[in-house]
Amino acid sequence: GGVVASAAEPEATGRAAAGRAAAGRAAAGRAAAGRAAAGKAAAGKAAPAKAAPGKAAAGKAAAGKAAAGEALAPAGEAAGGEAAAGEAADTNDDQPATRRRRGRRGGRGRAGSRDDAEDTGEDATEDGDQERTEPDKAPAAKEAEPAAPEATLVEGVVELLPNGSGFLRVAPPDPSDEDVYISAAQVKRCELLSGDRISGPPRPPRRSERFPSLVRVDTINGRPAGEVAEGSRFDDLPAAFPEERIRVGSEDPTVKAIEWLTPFGKGSRVTIVGASRAGKSEALRRLAVALAEHSDLQVSVVLAGVRPEELGDWAEGPLQPVAAVSFAVSPDVQAHVVEPVVDTARRLAGRGGDVVLLIDTLDGLAPLAARKALGAARNIVDGGSLTVIATATEPVGGETTVIALDVGLTSTGRFPAIDLLRSGTLRPERLVGDAAAEAIARARIEAAEGA
Repeated sequence: GGVVASAAEPEATGRAAAGRAAAGRAAAGRAAAGRAAAGKAAAGKAAPAKAAPGKAAAGKAAAGKAAAGEALAPAGEAAGGEAAAGEAADTNDDQPATRRRRGRRGGRGRAGSRDDAEDTGEDATEDGDQERTEPDKAPAAKEAEPAAPEATLVEGVVELLPNGSGFLRVAPPDPSDEDVYISAAQVKRCELLSGDRISGPPRPPRRSERFPSLVRVDTINGRPAGEVAEGSRFDDLPAAFPEERIRVGSEDPTVKAIEWLTPFGKGSRVTIVGASRAGKSEALRRLAVALAEHSDLQVSVVLAGVRPEELGDWAEGPLQPVAAVSFAVSPDVQAHVVEPVVDTARRLAGRGGDVVLLIDTLDGLAPLAARKALGAARNIVDGGSLTVIATATEPVGGETTVIALDVGLTSTGRFPAIDLLRSGTLRPERLVGDAAAEAIARARIEAAEGA
């Protein structure tokens, strides 16, 4: 029995060893299976689920360890350690796998689009700010631009045309290609007159234009255009009786008699009256020629309702009328001829000039138009003056000087043909002094006694 027991004892020991070896091989196989399952979990979606059998294998290995004994513990622990390492590998590989899964679903593409959009949005915002900023910066940039060079100024004398426009003559009175066109609007706005010396910048002519055009009027007769335009209305300017005598200085007997017996001054309203053929037009013409010699006076003549032959006489004389019509036209046409000339003379006087306007005749005008033309004359206080000398059959009213001609003396050739009793000057002492005024009165008395 002892022998049998001794023989059975090694056999049992061998079987136990074999069992232990088998258990070790089984545990190693299961551990390998767990590691394989962990690898599959890292590669695919089912990896977490497949990792569970690996864990179960580790649990079975632990059970095998308990059944087989302490000898199985190292192998089981090793298998468990390997399984744990497999699980750790599975856990570590889970995050990059998740990013790769989003990439396969297009999520990374969407995320990339969002990232790109965010980047593009920042650029767009910067571009948008630049676009919004650029308009704000535009005025500053415009202000920073260098100022345009000042245009060249041109200076000359105004010559008005019948249509209301005019030219700036750079070499008056002859026209030239360098003359500058002045629009009718500028003429009206600045109240330009023929003979005014103005200056301003021109612009080059356009395709359809021959002459350059005036951009603006800077000065008028040496004064700023704004000051001239802002002047008071002529009718509102204060007036005074004439105090400065106009010395004609002619050797013509008729003119000399008019100067000494019926004196007139700057701002006087003078009418030369008399019957037909009394010599009114001739006396006016001689006065005009003599007055034109005075450089301090601006003399102009307008003919309205005269004989056609007289138009020819004036055309051949040294002083040309600014406007002329014969008696054949209607009173309205005659008024339309006279009124613009009177308005021009008023503006010149309002600017400080001393103007003498001669009109032949007032007979063809309506009474209101005649009084308006004669009433324009005045001596402006601390300013210029407008003297009107006109012919008429009878005094119009409101004159400061009346020169009456005697048709009897004229018809018999006795000159000067002045009717002293009908002639006279209002307040002559202001013009010639008290002594000369008394001498004129005595001459009248003598003329009356002789009559």
